[in-house]
Amino acid sequence: MKFGKVDHPELIDFVLPPDHPDTLKVLSGNVRTKNVNVYVGCAKWNKQDLANFYPRGTRDELTYYATQFNCIELNATFYNNYGAEQIRKWKDKTPDDFRFFPKVPQVISHLRRLSNVEGMTEEFCDNVAAFESRLGMAFLQLHDNFGPRNFDRLTAFVSSFPQGIPLALELRNTEWFNNEQVSGALYDLLEKYQITNIITATAGRRDLLHMRLTTPSAFIRWVGANHESDYRRLDDWLERLKTWVDQGLQNLFFFVHQNHEKESPLLSAYFIKKLNATFGWQLKVPLTPGGESLELKF
Repeated sequence: MKFGKVDHPELIDFVLPPDHPDTLKVLSGNVRTKNVNVYVGCAKWNKQDLANFYPRGTRDELTYYATQFNCIELNATFYNNYGAEQIRKWKDKTPDDFRFFPKVPQVISHLRRLSNVEGMTEEFCDNVAAFESRLGMAFLQLHDNFGPRNFDRLTAFVSSFPQGIPLALELRNTEWFNNEQVSGALYDLLEKYQITNIITATAGRRDLLHMRLTTPSAFIRWVGANHESDYRRLDDWLERLKTWVDQGLQNLFFFVHQNHEKESPLLSAYFIKKLNATFGWQLKVPLTPGGESLELKF
């Protein structure tokens, strides 16, 4: 992921900002339990992106990937319209506890900018419904220049989005977050329709760390900078997640990207080990092609 890439990540202040005060209000209405539904994975499963991850002779990448991870951020649906038949084929290659998180097609989000997209949206939802129990949550990413002047379009879209398909939203224009009146209206909208507010954590766009949850689910798109600071950044997220779990977090969806996809499985394995150690969970830790534990390099 090139979004938010910087040439000198060592110059970035990676300290996470404080939570938005209303995040506690969203979480505090839930029963506090450490039995959180946790999904950690990558954005792609192909060999070209996940280099040195697959054992030699692997014939079906998704089948193997699903033995190592419990989810995938499915960016493929952003670029192509996959019908229900293809989606069922993907579903059938994965175990019962695996989850797909398909991205809303770019023709809806970027080309038509949510205008006159009712038929396309219905088609997308009909298709991803074929994941059945393997469907985690669809997510809508909007262009950087999609700002609050488009509030009516956003309202119309989320209010008519099929209720049977869980939805998360990634906004990349910080005018949504910097104006208290605008952000208040946005968060009210997302809470009303139970839309999960995605947090984007990347080096060059620290302004997107709004730290405002609108459902008891944390959906985090985390982008490593191919730098030793990547591991310290993951440790910082562990500290924040401890707070959220104590406050009532129910679901964690954490997807690991890199500006250059070299070590996403390694970073994911590091993070999963830390989650297990911190919370006493027993999440599967991805292995090397030789069947060994993926280890920290720095």
